[in-house]
Amino acid sequence: MEQKEIIEFCIKNGLLVDTEILTLLSEVSDLESVKLILEIIKSHSGKKFISKQVFYENKEQVKSFFSSLPQENQESLQSLKIKLGLSIEISQEILTKNLIKSYVIPEKQDARLVKVLSANYSQGRKFGVEDFVATFRNRFSEIRNILQERPGLDNLVSINKISGSRQGISLVGIVYDKRVTKNKNIIFEVEDLTGKIKILINKDKEDLVKKAENVVLDSVLGFKGSGNKEIIFASDIVFPETFLLERKKSFVEEYAAFIGDVHYGSKKFFRESFLKFIDYLNGKVPNTPEVSKIKYLFIVGDLVTGVGVYPDQEKDLEVPDLERQFREITELLSKIRKDITIILSPGNHDGVRLMEPQPLLDEKYAWPLHEIENVILTENPSLVNIGARDGFSGLNVLTYHGFSYPYYADNVPDLIKIRAMNSPEKIMEFLLMQRHLAPTQGSTQYFPNGKDIHVIKEVPDIFLSGHTHKSAVTYCNNVLVISVSTWEAVTAYQEKFGNIPDHCKVPLLNLKTRAVKILDFEQNENSN
Repeated sequence: MEQKEIIEFCIKNGLLVDTEILTLLSEVSDLESVKLILEIIKSHSGKKFISKQVFYENKEQVKSFFSSLPQENQESLQSLKIKLGLSIEISQEILTKNLIKSYVIPEKQDARLVKVLSANYSQGRKFGVEDFVATFRNRFSEIRNILQERPGLDNLVSINKISGSRQGISLVGIVYDKRVTKNKNIIFEVEDLTGKIKILINKDKEDLVKKAENVVLDSVLGFKGSGNKEIIFASDIVFPETFLLERKKSFVEEYAAFIGDVHYGSKKFFRESFLKFIDYLNGKVPNTPEVSKIKYLFIVGDLVTGVGVYPDQEKDLEVPDLERQFREITELLSKIRKDITIILSPGNHDGVRLMEPQPLLDEKYAWPLHEIENVILTENPSLVNIGARDGFSGLNVLTYHGFSYPYYADNVPDLIKIRAMNSPEKIMEFLLMQRHLAPTQGSTQYFPNGKDIHVIKEVPDIFLSGHTHKSAVTYCNNVLVISVSTWEAVTAYQEKFGNIPDHCKVPLLNLKTRAVKILDFEQNENSN
């Protein structure tokens, strides 16, 4: 729509609009709806100068007008609504629409499916102690069920059933407390749904002590031993762990690429390296015959660098506006050929709440991404199935940005020794052993909605993370563990933590052979 038409309407009706509003309204093709919106604002506000603030102050009336329009008109005006700040969080309707889009993405050449298997988003609401209790009870029940299937936990009893002196019993409990005695024994206080009990680890049992030293609070574990209702003398600690019997392989040769921590908007963003990666995906790099078979690109958080994420971040920003960061990175991602499905989850820099599960990237700022046909937005954490066809169930990919990882790197003795933020695969292996992404209360922020979304209930084929800026690929009991590198050079803030990042490395997985190779797109770039 021409701005001239809007200006003429405003003059005729004694209205003035600021430049920002005029620009936004001129992007809408539905002139009659724009006229009605302006009339509603004038009528309810009594103001003749219309700014974005005036729209926000009268948002309920404008929202009511939007909802009264036919569906096709609502969809054409949705982008305007978001830009006006009238949609602060993704509505349940929008969320449902995106998840429906996520479940099946047809490909022109074959029947490829991408399925989002998890949907844990919770609308913001007040919560209390009872919500945390319900979440911990859910965690205990889920992991207890896993442990009960493990061999070796013989004579399994509840804590309140222990009486007299018992030999060779097992129990499952959540670790409430942990301390070291003067005699160097380790004592756990463990509880289940029926009560609490102390469990003693004798200092002379070296292998058992080593296990016990790495136990973290709030983890759900199995214990074997002998004792009475006051104390159990442990003979073993049983972790829930993750196991796959086989490494599934597709009968069709196709590839998945994995990246994260792009940090677009930073002065230290490796732009030329990222452009080279896009050229590679589009077949513009010679001697790369596999590129035409790349069908999936995972981006596991921190697509943009955000604003105000850490102290004095503004000094590091090339693009100081969150919406503009998303708009410009979307322009780059939109260059990627459309038969590659981009599966994109949020991180702590992406302008969504830090409480996990983090919801889909917010349309208020990331609206351009919602409009790309080959992008699937997921929560953090999320479980996604790729490559399923008749005769092949596909590979399940557990994506988690990794915000809890620094806690375990700083608190688990074996991880402290190896400075595990530089070996993130070891943190990931540790959490797979716990069957939980953040077992200790306080290791990450989370929304207590009665279901513990961090429990690894179903063992994934691939466990994918970012956040540490380190590239690593390994297998843990047949689970492929992948940590991605970053596309941002080290900032002064990051240097304080002593981590050594990897840059612009891209793991590429062949779904048919399960071979993984690491592609390197790092270019020599001048960073400010």
